[in-house]
Amino acid sequence: MKRILFASAIVAAIGAAGCTPAAAHEGADAITLAIIGDWPYNDLLLANSDLLIDSVNADAKVKTVIHVGDIHSGSQPCTSAAILPPIATANPGWNQQVFQRFQKFSAPVVYTPGDNEWTDCQKTKEKSAGAPMKELAAVRGLFFSRPGVTLGVNEMEVASQANAHDPAFPDDAQFVENVMWIDGKVLFVTLNVPGSNNDGLKWAAPFTDEAARLLEVSQRNGANARWLDAAFAAAKARPAKAVVIALQADMFDPAAIVPGGDGLDQYTPLVRQIAARSLEFGGPVLLLNGDSHLYEADHPLADPASSTGVIHGAPPVPNLTRITVQGSTNAPAEWLRLTIDANDQRSPFSFVNVPYCRDPAASC
Repeated sequence: MKRILFASAIVAAIGAAGCTPAAAHEGADAITLAIIGDWPYNDLLLANSDLLIDSVNADAKVKTVIHVGDIHSGSQPCTSAAILPPIATANPGWNQQVFQRFQKFSAPVVYTPGDNEWTDCQKTKEKSAGAPMKELAAVRGLFFSRPGVTLGVNEMEVASQANAHDPAFPDDAQFVENVMWIDGKVLFVTLNVPGSNNDGLKWAAPFTDEAARLLEVSQRNGANARWLDAAFAAAKARPAKAVVIALQADMFDPAAIVPGGDGLDQYTPLVRQIAARSLEFGGPVLLLNGDSHLYEADHPLADPASSTGVIHGAPPVPNLTRITVQGSTNAPAEWLRLTIDANDQRSPFSFVNVPYCRDPAASC
């Protein structure tokens, strides 16, 4: 009963937020989105960012842009946010430059953070350039300065966990980056789920603070679980015909489970929750992620005996589709054009990669 009541509150919050895509496009046959991630990854890609932005903006049917995390590479320094004296290896202006690029997209931009911009800032690979929690605070303060409002020229109001969290869990209010909205008959939800085994690896010196890391993981996992439950409950209450989940981590990346890899075990509770809620929902569910950079579309839990199905020991989930978006450092340079026709319950998701750089030898 409590979950049903909270779901009703979430539906009310979505409506109160003025998420006009739900009303404006109700009854439309299909909606189209641009999905990007792992962009811009370096100075050259930042300099050439208009190639992607102009390509997306030229498509009049794109109603929303979703960025699934990693706004710089895993070898690039972070901002050294709120650390005095500033760390000499930091790159303090990068986030602001990416924010300015996001603001050039015509459609609303929904962004969920990746590991490179906060979790991994403590790594020597990123020049030990930032403390994870301070970097996350900096990301929130810049990209989520107005809770419940997206980025982009034509911004959109959404339900944010900062404003629509379960009052029984007040700490969930810090997760301003977790948002939810309805467009037509599709419910969309984002979760802060980073790579590096869900921040499951100990932080390196001089930022070693195991108590802080464990608290971070516990609070975020709890908030994500409650937000995901609320999303599926709201989808039923609406009712929605399809659910789309966007997050950064590739929770089925085979490279993570080879010797020396980061592992995937810290994602298992979330994957099993997605499996359970998807089965309860019964309609089509789409999981969007970045992280591993190579485009792939699959049904990761359809066969429990498959290479992806065995990783988390989840039950068979035939109604779950997963797409990993192409990373910006991989050729060809392209963005994912996703169209959803929720009235087509057998095959609601159609997608194609759109090239935005015609020079195969260039990094665009």
